[in-house]
Amino acid sequence: METGLTTEALNVEKKSKVQSKQIKSNANVSRYRGLQASLDNDKESNYNWEKIDTTKLKFEKKDVVNFMDLFSGAGGISVGARMAGMTKVASVEMDKDASATIRNNFPKSIHFENKIEDVTEEELDKKLKGKHIDVMFGGPPCQGFSVAGLRNPQDPRNQLFKEYIRLVKHLKPQFVVLENVPGILTMQKGDVYKEIIKQFADIGYPNMTVRILEAASFGVPQLRTRAIFIANRLGLVNPYPSEIFAPSNYKSIESAIEDLKDYERNALPNHEWTQHSENLEARIAKILPGGSLYDTFRDAYKRQYKGVPSMTVKENHGGCHVHYDLNRVLSAREMARLQTFPDDFVFSGSFKRAYWQIGNAVPCLMAKHIALAIREKLKQHHLTI
Repeated sequence: METGLTTEALNVEKKSKVQSKQIKSNANVSRYRGLQASLDNDKESNYNWEKIDTTKLKFEKKDVVNFMDLFSGAGGISVGARMAGMTKVASVEMDKDASATIRNNFPKSIHFENKIEDVTEEELDKKLKGKHIDVMFGGPPCQGFSVAGLRNPQDPRNQLFKEYIRLVKHLKPQFVVLENVPGILTMQKGDVYKEIIKQFADIGYPNMTVRILEAASFGVPQLRTRAIFIANRLGLVNPYPSEIFAPSNYKSIESAIEDLKDYERNALPNHEWTQHSENLEARIAKILPGGSLYDTFRDAYKRQYKGVPSMTVKENHGGCHVHYDLNRVLSAREMARLQTFPDDFVFSGSFKRAYWQIGNAVPCLMAKHIALAIREKLKQHHLTI
């Protein structure tokens, strides 16, 4: 019987279908599931937290919650907190393009385009003009974190974390949210994250807790796990949002970007991608879902799967993930969709710099539900005092 396909093509198609079945059964399971369960079951040192259903919360206009975003990048957390009805007061980010993005999208908030160590307490007080910060968000880079560096004020390692602590100690927000990669929890056999918790306790935030959250659980069409530390100075149980989606009904990649397949370059703001030569495009056409253009650096030019959430999107120096159907990498706007940025949120700088900003962001929808849980806890607290 004539099929119209060569034997080689049939084998490729068969292999692709097998791989797709495998990814649909395995991709939605976080490799941090064991660590997540261990943390959640730690009733001795990680007990002070509860889940809050954030899907039906209602707030009044008087329920004003001010926040500040440190190491803000392009503002994924800021967008999420704004979605939750919080008011952005200020942010700190040293990158020029990310700072321009912040200024353009949050024109009414104060922005410090500085290294965090150059933001003085005096300058903060002058700019804030008495406005109190209720929630401090931030995710200091953890490269090189060490217990020794955290404990020794003169040690240059972990300096950014120490600056975070400095500003929190000065501004005394009611809640602190620190996000980071899950790998921070296993550094030096867990001693690093325990030292972080101790240092927050030393400045008035006892019983800090940490949980691993999966972005796809909150409607993000992407698998992206983050370690979320929360602490407060009010003596409250730390709130975390309840998971909304289970792995069986996570949002798929095409639910977010399928409508952009036929759009030309620049048809939407930031809908740009790396231009490919004919030779490179031909090589990309041979990449199967989950496969890469390279044998060594396998996360660059890796083709996304269809029917499941996106793999964690990254900038990869222009070698972003390949579209599930098209023979090109994802556009910056498609990546932004996968991070749940709205289409009217425009990134400044070149499209490669937009890639960098988007790839480093916290998914907006996950940040929204974290902010909603905290906002609800603050509302409950204010009703009881």
